[in-house]
Amino acid sequence: MPQVAIFMGSASDEETMRPCTELLDQLKISYIFTVSSAHRTPERTEHLVDSLEADGCQVFICAAGMAAHLAGAVAARTLKPVIGVPVTASNLSGLDAMLATVQMPPGYPVATVALDKAGAKNAAWLAAQIIALTDSSIATNLKKARDEGKAAVIKSAEELEARYAK
Repeated sequence: MPQVAIFMGSASDEETMRPCTELLDQLKISYIFTVSSAHRTPERTEHLVDSLEADGCQVFICAAGMAAHLAGAVAARTLKPVIGVPVTASNLSGLDAMLATVQMPPGYPVATVALDKAGAKNAAWLAAQIIALTDSSIATNLKKARDEGKAAVIKSAEELEARYAK
């Protein structure tokens, strides 16, 4: 049973979403990673949400560009948290996707993160925080990853300060 479902509106978004899968792997969070479109395959999206929720999926992450209705379509089908990753896919530089993802009607929220790879990574962080509320092993993995990030920043600062010391 996957803890997280990652849906992309198009297979062309795979590279954009790779930071999400990499972080989920690091944190030892199980997931399914697939393509489903709110517009081209609405029945598939509905079936996936229903079956994954029945199997215990805890968080849905949806990446889409342009009209970016995927996260909203998923939010309409589940009471589980939905995280939207707007993807740059048009001449509007992702603004269209960001607005479509963040502007949800009351009662159907989508937690919207940054565009593209930065958003993909933060979607994984947020999913981990949600799961960590009830899973102490994920909470431990999350704390360890944050501590490693903190240590890397401190090491970088010390190295830079040493190079510029007078």
